Amino acid sequence: MSNHSSAMEFCLLGFPGSQELHHILFAIFFLFYSVTIMGNTIIIVIICVDKHLHSPMYFFLGHLSAVEMLATSIIVPMMLWGLLLHEMQTVSLTACVTQLFLYLALGTTEFALLGVMAVDRYVAVCNPLRYNTIMNSHTCISVVIGSWVFGFLCEIWPVYATFQFTFRKSNVLDHFYCDRGQLLKLSCGDTLFTEFVLFLMAVFIVVGSLVPTIVSYIYITSTILKIPTASGRRKAFSTCASHLTFVVIGYGSCLFLYVKPKQTQAAEYNKIVSLLIIVLTPLLNPFIFTLRNDKVKEALRDGVKRCCQLLKD
Repeated sequence: MSNHSSAMEFCLLGFPGSQELHHILFAIFFLFYSVTIMGNTIIIVIICVDKHLHSPMYFFLGHLSAVEMLATSIIVPMMLWGLLLHEMQTVSLTACVTQLFLYLALGTTEFALLGVMAVDRYVAVCNPLRYNTIMNSHTCISVVIGSWVFGFLCEIWPVYATFQFTFRKSNVLDHFYCDRGQLLKLSCGDTLFTEFVLFLMAVFIVVGSLVPTIVSYIYITSTILKIPTASGRRKAFSTCASHLTFVVIGYGSCLFLYVKPKQTQAAEYNKIVSLLIIVLTPLLNPFIFTLRNDKVKEALRDGVKRCCQLLKD
């Protein structure tokens, strides 16, 4: 980006419509964001405080909640600020690079954690007697650190490749954040090869974490079906239901947005799918992992009881 004729700041078009519509959208998205932050914070706190939740499954869930909070906080506050402005929102080149890198890095970290959680469920259901030996504290800490490092290292080249082009056509992004597809649309030069490499990397990241998830659930399903009693099958499946639900939602939306050969897709399409990933999925995360998990619900009830007792005292 040493070329001085290249854009040094970008304008975000955000959402179309009147100022009144923007205020309504602000209220809705602010509510969603507040619930997301509160819900994921509660999950992290109860996992840290409640001794019954000091197990690998909840250790991974705590990190997943942290990733969800950070990822949504990188995009949503800027989006909310843009909805309040009467003019077009501007963002510097440095801020744009930072936002895109952190968002993609956290997304990759999330995929890695989902794959790890699937393997954890496989060991718990298919090898319960060896679970504590295999998923010991050293293993858990190592795979979590590996997931974070993998997520951030994997996105260095894609972000560099996006910003190696000059942006002389225009500096107006038809989005509410620094979307890679829209940036490539504005870039000068032939982006076909770069888009193809980015597509291959997206396939590697998404499918690379999806394969162990699918294989794990094939073995889990096979093991559960061999359990003679219905109550036993129900109990075994309940330990995986929350993770499986989140996997379907998370992978489904991301496959539509990132795993496609042509990164420069229609802005309206990108905005809708981006909203699903950035706003809706993190919002659902606390509900998925609390409403479908008896241990978390019990920990929440205990926490509420303790708070009530402290208020009475």
